Amino acid sequence: MDRRNFLKQSVFASGITLVPSFLKGMEFLTPEQLSGYKNVIIIQLSGGNDGLNSIIPIQNDIYHRLRPTIAKKQSETLKINDDLAFNSALQPIKELYDEGDVCIINNVGYPNPNRSHFRSTDIWQTASDTNQYLSSGWVGRYLDANCQHPYQAIEVDNSLSLAMKGNTLNGIAVSDPKQLHRTTREPFFNQLINNTQEDMLHEDNQGYLYKTMLETYSSASYIYETSKIYESKVTYPQSAFARNLKTIADFIISGLKTRVYYSSLGGFDSHVNQVNSQDRLLGIYANAVSALVKDLKKNNKFKDTLILTFSEFGRRVKQNGSRGTDHGAANNVMIMSGSLKKAGIYNELPNLSDLDNNGDIKYTVDFRSIYASILDNWLEVNDHIILGSDFNKLSFV
Repeated sequence: MDRRNFLKQSVFASGITLVPSFLKGMEFLTPEQLSGYKNVIIIQLSGGNDGLNSIIPIQNDIYHRLRPTIAKKQSETLKINDDLAFNSALQPIKELYDEGDVCIINNVGYPNPNRSHFRSTDIWQTASDTNQYLSSGWVGRYLDANCQHPYQAIEVDNSLSLAMKGNTLNGIAVSDPKQLHRTTREPFFNQLINNTQEDMLHEDNQGYLYKTMLETYSSASYIYETSKIYESKVTYPQSAFARNLKTIADFIISGLKTRVYYSSLGGFDSHVNQVNSQDRLLGIYANAVSALVKDLKKNNKFKDTLILTFSEFGRRVKQNGSRGTDHGAANNVMIMSGSLKKAGIYNELPNLSDLDNNGDIKYTVDFRSIYASILDNWLEVNDHIILGSDFNKLSFV
């Protein structure tokens, strides 16, 4: 049995959400020592957010004709320009947009789009072609190629997404640093640590497991102690998603040496009675992100932070018979940072008079071009090695 399968089937696999594997300790660094350390926050709106009712082509007759009961009225929107408007639930994002902190990229997708939540999520998380099945994520391969420690990519959740899994190095899932620390200090765990002998580390599968356990023990202390350096005084909304973003802010401002953070907000699969549910979720998203940005700005960290928001696909242009929308294809993506080179509307609007055979928006920007741009222009690494192909770079950063 190989090491990866051994670890999955070991006693620690059942507790992997509480005791993330592949952790290594590192020396403590103060926030001042990490000044200028660029990081990325990836936010997934899971379920397929309806981009057309988020960033709205308010003057487009086709939009209103194909969505007779769910199209947004002008009074329900916030004007961007004569052609586009924000959903009014995105008021906090509109404020950031007006400050020059938001870039909206339209028509983002990939060739031969897949409309399954699971498969399309895998494609976005692995940066694969539609007919290509990869077991490693694009952030995980970034870890493989450029990082020494798994805590350089953290998902604030109880489980680890495919995006964060590499071939040799995984990121880690940490929902609560205190819980992680307490778990690794339980008597059973301590007994195993104290009884580990050096010769145990040289065995194949068992040695791999013991090394993982020791690394977990060491790093739990580092993450816990470092995350205590800063505790936000900014008021965050009372939602689980906002708590996740607060944890990310605490990590960044405390000086945790992490380059990529990942979080998600689910519930966007809006086949029935879409308007109220989507507006509620967009409000949760917008208010949480607003608090996060306020926190980062207050501590002079927003200039070194890039926030990427995506969904695994958009929705069909024409509404269905249940006052909702069905799975679509291309969608808009939002980029936020205090260091944008190009803020505002990045490219052309969706062409609603030229849809694909399913009635979906055609893509004009491959999502992997966004990844390539972040890797090359922001994280300053070789995007070709990580993505396996060359994609056109965009100039938002």
